[in-house]
Amino acid sequence: MSDAFDIADELGPEKVLYLHDVATGLRAILVVDNVAAGPAIGGTRMAVDVSLEECSRLARAMTLKNAAASLPHGGAKAVIFADPKMPADEKERLMRAYAYALRDVKDYIVGPDMGTDETAMAWVHDVTGRAVGLPREIGGIPLDQIGATGFGIAVALEAAQPFAGVELAGSRVAVQGFGAVGMHAARFLGERGARLVAVADSRGTICASEGLDTALLIDWKRQGKAVVDFPGGEGRDREAIIDVDCDIWIPAARPDVIHEGNVERLRARVVAEGANIPVTEAAERRLAERGVLVLPDFIVNAGGVICAAVEYRGGGQREALASIEEKVRGNMEEVLKRAQADGLMPREAAVELARERVLSAMRYRRTR
Repeated sequence: MSDAFDIADELGPEKVLYLHDVATGLRAILVVDNVAAGPAIGGTRMAVDVSLEECSRLARAMTLKNAAASLPHGGAKAVIFADPKMPADEKERLMRAYAYALRDVKDYIVGPDMGTDETAMAWVHDVTGRAVGLPREIGGIPLDQIGATGFGIAVALEAAQPFAGVELAGSRVAVQGFGAVGMHAARFLGERGARLVAVADSRGTICASEGLDTALLIDWKRQGKAVVDFPGGEGRDREAIIDVDCDIWIPAARPDVIHEGNVERLRARVVAEGANIPVTEAAERRLAERGVLVLPDFIVNAGGVICAAVEYRGGGQREALASIEEKVRGNMEEVLKRAQADGLMPREAAVELARERVLSAMRYRRTR
């Protein structure tokens, strides 16, 4: 495991906490990256193979994401070393122990991420009073249910059309990862006339050049079935999603799924990063050399945290969707205009934009 000081720079992290509870077996890490704009919002990820490096990179992505969206929040991320498919009673005990360990960390607002959901956030909120992505019954806007992140992806792709040379209507879309983000991205893009030609989950890939029935596939997946077994297409192995000929490729699962070892296989004109840090830096540069437009994660997938920020201040679903529409569209257009004008990759332009806003916020902080 990397030393915590290896990840420090002028923006952060503010703090790194290691959490451990013998009774429940809790092992977790929290990285609060930057709180210049306000208390940090960031998801809690649960998986058996998480790490400090992954947590710190995701926390920095949240700092940039929240700053780019001009939210009054800094960035943070937490990871819990555990299998999210454990029995519900065990998961509740673990999440409550995690929340108790964070009870005095006032500058972190817990949100859902891979392996956690609105029920887990309700448990955290019950212990600490600080969580977003809550069930409606206790004042939340269930962002996974309404598809906040997927909606933002569709908005970003709409805004990118003049720069990408790809019209959404009639475009061929492939989605890697078919959880809450991937499902809703496919749904919202379908409403805009796009055609879903391939989907992958952890068990395989389903392809159909004429298009998959998105509504039926979502229902199939929600029944706990593997997409590879869906009767409306051709089943292939999990990695086959990379080879699909498409216009738009959406990674919506784990980090670094596109890297130097497989980037040449990707056959898309646009990559919209629905997941956080799904493409390595070297792979992004190679895609740029090939003329593939890569829309950076912390601009494209900001819908979830924008929704969370609206929820945190007591707003409702209609306000959240309007805010996502305004912020994601505006930021996507500004980033692509900067990139075009200054000869930058979209990520370079996006980082430049976000850093300007973080550093501006930091100037207002007291020094002692």
